Amino acid sequence: MSAAITPVRDPAPLLEQVLAQWGGRRDLWVFAYASLIWRPEFEAVEERDALVHGWHRALRMRSRVNRGTPQRPGLVFALLAGGACRGLVYRVPRGRVREELPRLWQREMPNGVYDPRFVPARTSQGPVSALAFTLSRRSDACLPRMDDATVLDILRHSRGRYGTTLEYLLETAQALADRGIHDGEIDRLARLARAHGLA
Repeated sequence: MSAAITPVRDPAPLLEQVLAQWGGRRDLWVFAYASLIWRPEFEAVEERDALVHGWHRALRMRSRVNRGTPQRPGLVFALLAGGACRGLVYRVPRGRVREELPRLWQREMPNGVYDPRFVPARTSQGPVSALAFTLSRRSDACLPRMDDATVLDILRHSRGRYGTTLEYLLETAQALADRGIHDGEIDRLARLARAHGLA
């Protein structure tokens, strides 16, 4: 795995840009595709199952702190361009956005690695425009596709301040299963881990 260091972007202007795009005229929807499903850490008043086209969930983002270290980076899921992704959308009331969004920003955007954007999300109650934390394939935090042996090595050995990459994968797999959301690649990776005695 490459040892390249992800450049730090100042997250404050990105927050102001998102607030300007939101505009304050309506409630804010946030799209969750991985750990935000099982550990959102912000207050919402509604959640819905959602489908986003044009983006997919992939275990291809390098983690040097949360699920790994600089010496042995881990992996976390990223929302990459292409395909489709099932997840959740959370609704934050308009009057609470300026309180809740900075909390979310502190968690998701400490080094500005994501490209936050509004994406169209389909729900059973109708479409919404939701804030999503996407990752550019040009970011050096975005890793190429890895073979199973490389992924298994990371699942065995990578641990960061919030635990292991393996725990993160299995928590996400369980959270999706609990909500009836099927993701074939996550299911395959969880089976792979179990087949090699990691879970």
